[in-house]
Amino acid sequence: MAAEQVRLDRALRYGMVGGGPGAFIGDVHRRAIALDPNTTLVSGVFSRNHESSMETARALLIDGARVYRDYREMATAEAARDDGIDFVVIVTPNVSHFEIAKAFLEAGIHVVCDKPLTTKLEDAEELGRLVKSTDLLFGVTYTYTGYPTVKYARELIRSGALGPVRFVNAEYPQEWLSQPAEQDEGNRQAGWRTDPAQSGASNCVGDIGTHVENMVSYVTGLEIDSLAARLDSFVSGRKLDDNATIMVNYRGGATGVYWSSQVAIGYDNALRVRVFAEKGAVEFAQEDPNYLRVTMLDAPKQLISRGRDSLGSRGDSLIRIPAGHPEGYFEAFANIYKTFTGALRKRLAGAKLDEVDLDFPSVNDGIQGVRFVTRVVESSQRKSAWVNF
Repeated sequence: MAAEQVRLDRALRYGMVGGGPGAFIGDVHRRAIALDPNTTLVSGVFSRNHESSMETARALLIDGARVYRDYREMATAEAARDDGIDFVVIVTPNVSHFEIAKAFLEAGIHVVCDKPLTTKLEDAEELGRLVKSTDLLFGVTYTYTGYPTVKYARELIRSGALGPVRFVNAEYPQEWLSQPAEQDEGNRQAGWRTDPAQSGASNCVGDIGTHVENMVSYVTGLEIDSLAARLDSFVSGRKLDDNATIMVNYRGGATGVYWSSQVAIGYDNALRVRVFAEKGAVEFAQEDPNYLRVTMLDAPKQLISRGRDSLGSRGDSLIRIPAGHPEGYFEAFANIYKTFTGALRKRLAGAKLDEVDLDFPSVNDGIQGVRFVTRVVESSQRKSAWVNF
């Protein structure tokens, strides 16, 4: 079922922390939000350097009076304005997520934060308590759950049509850190992601392994009971992991194997999830996201096509263009924001939120992702011992 559309008499206003000159993910967020109308970027702290922040504001045609020197000033000032922001988007390095999100929540402003939510589990849990006490909306941008085909995979599995899940195989290989890219002066992405002071206790698992965990959790509803992990740092001198192999036991008896790697030469962003149940199987590949492979026992294999075949009411509600015109990463990202901003519109209009309105990654999904990283690191440090989740 599609979320009910509630119309306000004005555009939603948002601000951004991070996403300055040379930043990749901030620009992705802005473009994804812009795919749907009636949401406008009006303020920000785009860089720790104020002149760089102003440079970004000028390029985006943002009033310089609403470009602040730090996020605390921004949270206080925007909360005090009659035309203040409705929500903030946080796209800074991992280590700063907690303090920034906390400041805006305490100012009464709704939040969307890039993943992972925080670098420490206790910080993530504190944000969870703060979200509950303030009753504010909080989204975490696990992008890939926004694909319509993923919505259909979730519906198939959770409806019981495939029977109980037995085994999950999920992977996310990349090659982009197969060489010491962090030593390149201009590669800021590689520099901060491989730096424990900015990225936290994990690079590969925190960056892309959390997408694996979130996708499996979202599609199957399975809860991890225990895991055993091995983290590798293959590139000489690298302080954090660039490859991870993880075995998983789920509550109820299903098992799984996850692999994430940033040294897998020949792979770009090859997130793939395969779910094997008693009566059938489902396979989703992020680099071919307009199709879902479904196989029922003793029946021909099916290739479900987005735009041609029905993906259920929820999946169909998020389709943007006809079959044969590929939808991709930006559209999936935009679907996360479409759902979040739709829920926020209803909240601001005083309407009750339904379950479908909240079909975006929440602070609880963010907490679970940080717990996953924490347990994986713990297991690896204990020579791949099994640890309870």
